[in-house]
Amino acid sequence: MLFGFSLWSGDFVSREISSRLPPHKKLTNPIQPNPMSVAMACPTTSWRPAKARAVVSSDVKRGLRRFAGGNGGFIVRRERGVKAQKMDDDIARFISERENCDIASQKSSGSSQWASFRTYETADGSRKFFVKLSRKDDAMFRGEKAGLDALRRAGSPDMVIPKVYYAGGVPDGCRDGNSMIVMEYLNFGARGDQEEFGLALAKMHNAEIDGVQEFGFEVNNTIGETPQKNIPMMKDWETFWVESRLLPQLKMTRDSELQRLGDEVIEKRVSEMFKGLEIKPSILHGDLWSGNIGTVDGKPSIFDPAVYYGHHEADFGMSWCAGFSPAFYEAYWSVIKKDEGGFEERKVMYQLYHILNHYNMFGGGYRSQAMGMLKQLL
Repeated sequence: MLFGFSLWSGDFVSREISSRLPPHKKLTNPIQPNPMSVAMACPTTSWRPAKARAVVSSDVKRGLRRFAGGNGGFIVRRERGVKAQKMDDDIARFISERENCDIASQKSSGSSQWASFRTYETADGSRKFFVKLSRKDDAMFRGEKAGLDALRRAGSPDMVIPKVYYAGGVPDGCRDGNSMIVMEYLNFGARGDQEEFGLALAKMHNAEIDGVQEFGFEVNNTIGETPQKNIPMMKDWETFWVESRLLPQLKMTRDSELQRLGDEVIEKRVSEMFKGLEIKPSILHGDLWSGNIGTVDGKPSIFDPAVYYGHHEADFGMSWCAGFSPAFYEAYWSVIKKDEGGFEERKVMYQLYHILNHYNMFGGGYRSQAMGMLKQLL
């Protein structure tokens, strides 16, 4: 999910976007995105925004199509200088009535492969709303809302999480989509202090969640554009990780060699990796890479989640594209003690889930990465 505003204030370059593509799809003519055009990146590097409009190339659209999924919302086109327009549309009336306010203007905030984004503002400028519209049914947006609501309950006040006002079908008469999600408009800044973020994340992972004693989540959701199975919830973490994470991704590959090695890792190694650990369900972001981390008024913030309750270490599964610093880890482990025995090996296993997911979405070089990780675990 994206919020239709400047995220990084110029903290990334197109070569970082290219780094997320499969090897055979590296950009030959990288774009120079501006902060309003692209709001996601791998570990950040300074750049100067182009003066002209930024239009993402077809290679980027294809290679980054994961971000057009339920948790994605990668903006594939955004022109600078789009002015707010006076609107009297169905969505404006819906928000005005539901939130007891006076929506006076609307402007486009970009689009993705399957959704469009808008910002609505009240007449006095005191409130702004970000709206995402889709032609798909509302299941994905309802899952997104449930995840953000759960993160807000566990992460506040140390972590800023967008507040969702509504997720479901569009108002009667609206022809712009079949489903939508309405949330507060937040003005995101760059990553901020990594030590502060490490502390906030650890506190969120360590939060006691009333009534949660099993692994999974109340609804199924998506990781990128891939369905992520959270139901049924399970009491045993190893069983959940194998049956709801590794096996579905391995099956989706339709690759007999990957599946053979995956089955071998599951049979011979997974139990050993968890031996002696006491694992409690922690609320996880689920897709924690640099493009889903920012600040709001200087405070750490996360968004675009693929939420579930799981082993806290699983949230490091995207650390290969998160840019976590030594200060981050030092702060994190000061709250949650590091389980030294087997941590690095489990980290590879948790990364494997995301590499398999990237292979299922992008193909290409992610297969060789997955093969290498499976052999490493054996």
